Amino acid sequence: EEDLPVVTFGNLMTEGTTLSRRGQHDKALGCFNDALKLRAGDKHCLITRSKCFLKLGDTENSLKDAEASLQIDKTFPEGLYQKAETLYTMGDFEFALVFYHRGRRLRPDIHKFQLGINKAEEAIINCLGNPSAVKLENTEELCFVSRQAERKKDNQQQQNKPTKDQKQTKKQSPKTERQLLGELYADKAYLEKLLKDEDLMQSSTRQGIKVIDLVLDGISYLNHRRDFWQQQKPMYARVYERKLLRQGRTQDKKRKLSDIGRSIVKDMEDIELCLARGSAEESCRKAERMLRKIQGWTEEEVPNKNELIGNLHNCIGNAHLAMGQMEAALQSHKMDLDFARKNALTDAESRALDNIGHVYARMGRFQQAIHTWEEKIPLAQSSLEKAWLFHEIGRCYLELDQAEEAQDYGQKSLQSADEEGDVEWQLHATVLVAQAQVKLKDYRSAIMNFERALEKAKLVPSEAAQNGIIA
Repeated sequence: EEDLPVVTFGNLMTEGTTLSRRGQHDKALGCFNDALKLRAGDKHCLITRSKCFLKLGDTENSLKDAEASLQIDKTFPEGLYQKAETLYTMGDFEFALVFYHRGRRLRPDIHKFQLGINKAEEAIINCLGNPSAVKLENTEELCFVSRQAERKKDNQQQQNKPTKDQKQTKKQSPKTERQLLGELYADKAYLEKLLKDEDLMQSSTRQGIKVIDLVLDGISYLNHRRDFWQQQKPMYARVYERKLLRQGRTQDKKRKLSDIGRSIVKDMEDIELCLARGSAEESCRKAERMLRKIQGWTEEEVPNKNELIGNLHNCIGNAHLAMGQMEAALQSHKMDLDFARKNALTDAESRALDNIGHVYARMGRFQQAIHTWEEKIPLAQSSLEKAWLFHEIGRCYLELDQAEEAQDYGQKSLQSADEEGDVEWQLHATVLVAQAQVKLKDYRSAIMNFERALEKAKLVPSEAAQNGIIA
């Protein structure tokens, strides 16, 4: 028998990706189906197949694959992005926006989430338009329904209308009537007093109308007004209104705080959006202006004032970094760190240490970057965070020609990436280990690790990474 070529998961993924790029999505789909038979539930393969389904216009299966990948790993960024993209294609812009935001919170370094947020928001505005421009038209059908309802209500009122005798006997407490009728209460009391004058009630006017009928009609009219006001504004509503008046100042104060909160959220979103769009100078100006505004507010107006101040220093630092102003960026991130430590804000402290290390590395001050990032290690909350943190420390050691330390941190990064099941960081960590082994002249081990990295690059897939590893 002739030897048949060995079909592996990696080969099927590579072939499927190549076919998909050529536009042969049906054939690519077959490759991904076969790959999943070899490795059922592989989240990267599910996402690649989901993209293929989406290109074929099969949004239902595309969504199923994206959701299946998230069942395996709820924080899988590619799964969140693919689900958002599929929902956007289906026209479910609001749900797409939710998953774009979720992805950006988890991985703010992946800019395609911000781009997704922008296009989803724009699509929602285009669909809904300006709310003030929407008018309800009084069409004939609506008028007919309205008239029918009114007629039915009138009939019910006629059926329930009390006789004169009933009107006369229907009583309310004097206090309630006085509140309901106001100035008319005195007139009703006068008419009721007249009823007690039997001689007057037996008499008639020159037109032959009995006085008692006139008096009863007057009382009936006032009872109607009383009942009307009871329905329109019952006593409990009047009590509630008085309570609201007493609480007026408190409500105004709460409304003011609510307005301040909404204003802060809007300004922070604008600052982040400017930076994401590449307008670093504008982002910096807005952040500095907002910082001055918040410093003038009290703790009562802004309960999380210190946290916001630190966050704004972080935004200013990121803007300076984007503009290449390293010393200014370093100063802002150090102020963020000071606020975080003074107010025991662990997440903010971790963020500030990360940014300070990043600025040091960009400045070529690798030893200071290492010390800063090593301070951050106990604050890392997930294996994924540790994977990139160990990788960055190892990369700094490699720049300092300390290959053994670089190899150690590369292996730590790989171990954390394996725990998380993140192929992309497995790729980065394996390349770092291989490069350190080259400097250590352990060429056989380096070749083995470069070959492993090449397989990871095919799974991601990244053509640039494949070419770099082969070179």
